[in-house]
Amino acid sequence: MESHSRIMLNTVGKWAFAALFILGGVGHFVATDFYLKIMPPYLPDHRALVLLSGLFEVVLGLLLLVPPTSRLAAWGLIMLHVAVFPANVFMYQHSPRFGLPAALLLLRLPFQGLLLLWAHRYTRR
Repeated sequence: MESHSRIMLNTVGKWAFAALFILGGVGHFVATDFYLKIMPPYLPDHRALVLLSGLFEVVLGLLLLVPPTSRLAAWGLIMLHVAVFPANVFMYQHSPRFGLPAALLLLRLPFQGLLLLWAHRYTRR
C-alpha cells in the first residue's frame, strides 16, 4: 500500500502538470500573436492550428484530472508534445524573432523530453 505522503505527492504532481497545460492552452487564446510567430511557415492555417493546439492543451489538461480519462489524456498530451515539437525547433532556429537567447531556447528542447516522461507517468494505471 502506498504511503499517504506518496499519494499526496502524486496528486500534487498531477495537478501541477495539468495546470501547466491548462494555463499554457489559455495562453494560446490570450497571446495568439505570440504563438503565431512560433509556427513554421510550411504548416497551413497558422491561426487555426494555434487555437486548436490551445484547445487541446486545455481539454487534455482537464481530462488528466478526471480518473476515468486520465490515462487517455496523458497519451493525448504525449502526442500533442510530439506534434508541436517542430514549432519549438523553429523557435530556437529563429531566436532573435522572440528576443530570447538562442541558448535558452536550445535548452528548452530537452526539457520537452522531460515533459514527455512526466506525461508518460500518467499513462499507467
